[in-house]
Amino acid sequence: NPRQKDGQTDVASRHLHKKPKHSMYLDLKLFLETSFMKEVDSHFTEFVNSLVAKSALLDSSTSASHFPASGSEKEQTLRAPPEHGKIFTARRSLLDELFEVSHIRTIYHMFIALLIVFILSTLLVDFIDEGRLVLGFDLLVFVFGKFPVVFCTWLCMFCATVFVPYNLFIWWAQGHCSSSHRVLRSLFYGMLFTLFQTAGLGFGPTYIAVSYALPPASRFIVILEQVRLVMKAHSFVRENVPRVLSSVKDKSSTVPIPRISQYLYFLFAPTLIYRDNYPRNPMIRWGYVATKFAQVLGSLFYAYYIFVRLCIPQFRNSSQETFNLRGLVLCIFNSILPGVLILFLVFFAFLHCWLNAFAEMLRFADRMFYKDWWNSTSYANYYRTWNVVVHDWLYYYAYRDFLWFFGKKFKAAAMLSVFTVSAAVHEYVLSICFGYFYPVLFCLFMCFGMVFNFILNDRRKGPIWNVIMWTSLFLGQGVIICLYSQEWYARQYCPMENPTFLDYLKPRSWSCHMKM
Repeated sequence: NPRQKDGQTDVASRHLHKKPKHSMYLDLKLFLETSFMKEVDSHFTEFVNSLVAKSALLDSSTSASHFPASGSEKEQTLRAPPEHGKIFTARRSLLDELFEVSHIRTIYHMFIALLIVFILSTLLVDFIDEGRLVLGFDLLVFVFGKFPVVFCTWLCMFCATVFVPYNLFIWWAQGHCSSSHRVLRSLFYGMLFTLFQTAGLGFGPTYIAVSYALPPASRFIVILEQVRLVMKAHSFVRENVPRVLSSVKDKSSTVPIPRISQYLYFLFAPTLIYRDNYPRNPMIRWGYVATKFAQVLGSLFYAYYIFVRLCIPQFRNSSQETFNLRGLVLCIFNSILPGVLILFLVFFAFLHCWLNAFAEMLRFADRMFYKDWWNSTSYANYYRTWNVVVHDWLYYYAYRDFLWFFGKKFKAAAMLSVFTVSAAVHEYVLSICFGYFYPVLFCLFMCFGMVFNFILNDRRKGPIWNVIMWTSLFLGQGVIICLYSQEWYARQYCPMENPTFLDYLKPRSWSCHMKM
């Protein structure tokens, strides 16, 4: 029947027109299901690989691998359980990664432009006042004066740190197994090491810095190197003594004594945690080293122009005025900008450029000297991420060892002890370098720092807490720059002929303003 055939043809044609849409739907559904399964499979594979990598890394930390941890599993029981020490891995510094982003690099360019503005401002003002270009750097020459004394002092400190702790440890380790009075022998060598730390590295450099009247920056070099070498010597002994005790307990025939080359590498390496080996890069990028040292030098001149343009004119005039509350408040708020700029420069020049330059020369691959402290919403996180190098030392050798010795119930006391040690060392450095005792930083650490550490804790996650943290940080930098600068100029304007020890402890800025 023709009509029937025509009807079947129409149905078939309608079916053929509908089929592509249905097949496209099936194909799209199959494609989405396949993509989803591939995505799930890739995430699952990545998760499993990360677990395998972490487990392999933990296993390698207890064996003689490319960068082992502090020793065997039995040895680690001498630490506060379940502490297994810091694990070093090859990683770049955060700013090196961020500077690859053009938007972040633009912020870096803005700071360079600000430096150019400071230079032009200084040159133009000097040209107007003097009628000629004044290119002298008298302030830099003064603060870094008596450099031969600084170099000789550093050389003596470094040589003493190389020979004394290492040889004391070798003599103790080699005779510990056969000694019949192990406790008395260990106490004897421990007292010798403590005597070296306090008298040799502690009193000696401080006496030279004070007796030779070294200028501020030269004193900073001596005292900071003193603190660094004390911390490194402690880490070397703290990490290796448990290994010897573990080998004696296991009745091992060999005593694990590090080579002198490993100890020397540790003294120069940008870390305060000793290991026999660290992750190493295959080559040295000398262009990178030169860039970092150039940035350190540029940061030094940046700080020079900040003091010349923003600090010295303000404090030279304010120190000649009568002390009052209004002047103090204006001084603090006027000091916020130079204080914050100095904070950024110290972070960039030392924690990023200086440490990365030495890490590159030593092929030291673990470059996590800091974390993203600028994103912190709590002071607890800020203290952990601002200076990872020092934080690791305080965490493993102060906080963890305190809990190991007194028990885990005393976490608050352990935290308080770490804050006290950190605040005392910071105030000691500033007191010796400036030549007077004015515990502004110590009070900020122990009072506001401790309070903010508990109030702005890790439970604060919103962006408002980051704003609060930056606001308090700005105010703190303003207080530090203002009060220490006022005290410095007060001691210049109101000197004492025969100052006693108490005169070094009393703030001169209060009485000097009243006299004037």
